[in-house]
Amino acid sequence: MSAFKSDFLRVLSERGFIQQISDESGLDELFITETVTAYIGFDATAKSLHAGSLIQIMMLHWMQQTGHRPIALMGGGTSMIGDPSFKDEARKLLTPEGIEENLAGIRRNFEPYLSFGEGPKDALMVNNADWLMGINYVEFLRDVGRHFSVNRMLSFDSVKLRLDREQSLSFLEFNYMILQAYDFVELNRRYGCRMQMGGSDQWGNIVNGIDLGHRMGAPQLYALTSPLLTTSSGAKMGKTAAGAVWLDADMMSPWDFWQYWRNTEDADVGRFLRLYTVLPLDEISRLAALGGAEINDAKKVLATEVTAMLHGRAAAEEAEETARKTFEEGALSENLPTIEVAGSELGDGIGLLALMARAGLAGSNSEARRHVKGGAVRINDTVVSDERRIVGESDLAGGVVKLSLGRKKHVLVRPA
Repeated sequence: MSAFKSDFLRVLSERGFIQQISDESGLDELFITETVTAYIGFDATAKSLHAGSLIQIMMLHWMQQTGHRPIALMGGGTSMIGDPSFKDEARKLLTPEGIEENLAGIRRNFEPYLSFGEGPKDALMVNNADWLMGINYVEFLRDVGRHFSVNRMLSFDSVKLRLDREQSLSFLEFNYMILQAYDFVELNRRYGCRMQMGGSDQWGNIVNGIDLGHRMGAPQLYALTSPLLTTSSGAKMGKTAAGAVWLDADMMSPWDFWQYWRNTEDADVGRFLRLYTVLPLDEISRLAALGGAEINDAKKVLATEVTAMLHGRAAAEEAEETARKTFEEGALSENLPTIEVAGSELGDGIGLLALMARAGLAGSNSEARRHVKGGAVRINDTVVSDERRIVGESDLAGGVVKLSLGRKKHVLVRPA
């Protein structure tokens, strides 16, 4: 990859964000000579984004930090369809009310990373429903649709792979790439946006927007994509066995978020420090070079820095201290995740398997049973081998029951 002259592309290159660029030298020159506006789109498929979207959020963060203007495009319109890219089947269609509720949550995900306002370098949050929901269909076909070749659209991997597997692709979904391309042109018209960024699976869709802009009289537009990340063991970023790693504290506590990053595989520590923190590169190199048990110190730094950016320094340090007390001192910390159950339930006794599911330590009774049989479940630090074990008032210690799965997952059960 080229040695970039512009601060933005140099930072992205050094930290490992870049997979493809449509015109490296042209884009580098643009970032040197102008304050560039660029965007990434986020559809409202849930009430929060998860850690899989964090690489895109950090790209917008670095845009602003290097003196340019990022746009977080909310897909209030495109979420009515859902991006079919590399999906085996159509997404569940959302209601307008559901989309608006999701958008309200997603907007909060960006606040720790971007500074919004009306200044030339302040970030913008824009909703594509503002222009897509008022489109006249016949006029749109005539003015925009005529620029698209169905033959070319069928050649894109995002569509071709679905059809090659003989899985249905509805006409509704087929329109998604046209609307995404039109978003790029509309953002250029309204805000002077010159670049779209996204994951590498969006390359075809983004290039489609560049081509549409050329045909509709826009200035030269650009594309930049990031790698689709997995962990060294092949796991998808932002997912765990228990579910998504949400960026909303109401959906995932700072403690659980910290633990996710603390459990990073050794081989991923340096890469994740570059992508997900703002630590200087020389400090990252020092941490990544740690070997043996010392690599755990680097993982704690990673967890604390990533958590601090999202939830604030105080919450991150509290999570780190809770981990230290819990794992290094064996103390019972009040900062551990807590669930409340009715006192009468504890009086009658609750089945261990059901309680594990309620505490989020297992997805089902059968999964909880497997954990018990594997010797991974403890009550108040004592291993439980009886899957029929009943948890009751006699298990309260200091007013709570400490329920553990393995060495690193703990939940306090407290009577309401």
